[in-house]
Amino acid sequence: MTPALATGSVIAVLGAESTGKTELARALAARLQRRGVATTLVGEYLREWCEREGRTPRPDEQPAIAAEQTRRIAVAASSGVVVADTTALMTAVYSDMLFADRSLHADALAAQRGYAITLLTALDLPWVADGLQRDGPHVREPVDARVRAALVEGGMAFSVVHGAGEQRLASAWNAIHAMSTRESTEPGNGWRWSCEKCSDPECEHRMFSGLVARRN
Repeated sequence: MTPALATGSVIAVLGAESTGKTELARALAARLQRRGVATTLVGEYLREWCEREGRTPRPDEQPAIAAEQTRRIAVAASSGVVVADTTALMTAVYSDMLFADRSLHADALAAQRGYAITLLTALDLPWVADGLQRDGPHVREPVDARVRAALVEGGMAFSVVHGAGEQRLASAWNAIHAMSTRESTEPGNGWRWSCEKCSDPECEHRMFSGLVARRN
């Protein structure tokens, strides 16, 4: 079944490094397109920036990167459904963690609240090096915890997705369907994970399975 997504709906894929965000975002966009849904994939601007500049950004360059990510999502949303491979919230989280700068949070949370669905990729995939953008497996849990805390701070519902390959795609697809259906019948009442700081994939998988079972 194809999720009920209105034009302008944004599916935001968030997560720590090396948790399959890009692969999942591409797979979701492709599936929606095959189902006849006009869908645009908006990639991670930070990756483009790092490849162009050959380095990671300085603290003073973070705001423009976050703003450009938000701008690109907004432009794409004017013509259909968007699958966003990260949002400004990830830039805000890294700015906080690396530079002790929380100044990007307010704008990032404001943008995130406008997105229809937020998916958070779990820490159940092996860490893989990827040039300038990855600091190492030791940063994944702290980043994951900060993303969850930011979403809770903003009062936003989100769903954690698990598994590899087709299993991860299926988990995300079920979550999108459940959240979009609930949103269409009970606006503003999407679910939020009750253990926001948990990084145990087995614990999260049990919760996810129960939620999907109750909503399918």
